[in-house]
Amino acid sequence: MTESVGAGRDAESVSQFVESFAAQLVEAGMQRMAARVFAALLASDKGVLTSAELSEQLRISPAAVSGAVRYLAQTHMVSREREPGSRRERYRVHGDQWYEALTNREAVLKRWESALREGVSSLGADTPAGRRLAETLAFFEFIEGELAAMMERWRVHREKTFGQ
Repeated sequence: MTESVGAGRDAESVSQFVESFAAQLVEAGMQRMAARVFAALLASDKGVLTSAELSEQLRISPAAVSGAVRYLAQTHMVSREREPGSRRERYRVHGDQWYEALTNREAVLKRWESALREGVSSLGADTPAGRRLAETLAFFEFIEGELAAMMERWRVHREKTFGQ
């Protein structure tokens, strides 16, 4: 039994959850292998697995694991760390991965806002296209403000509910 399943848990049930949740993530737009790797990490008791463990559990190649982890690390959904005293890497999903992933979207929103401002300026605010871009810009500015306030409320709620 791999470490990802844990003692006393049915490997088939864990596998069904991983594939089911991964399918939901894929439907929402995540890459298929990344979704499977993320779901497997999320379902593991320690939240940490090696490439070999992920390969074995998901029945995928180490190259597929590597590509999936690269994507997940770029989106701040998992982190890479070295096993102490080893050259092997292990991959960790954190309890606050959703918070981190959403918070790190702020940089993306800022870039989109900048591009949209340039678009409004280039197209002219009085043109139909310029007004459409201005409305899109206003939407992203609104989302950014709401996201920051919501994330702060979540931080307080999480602390009350789960402690430090």
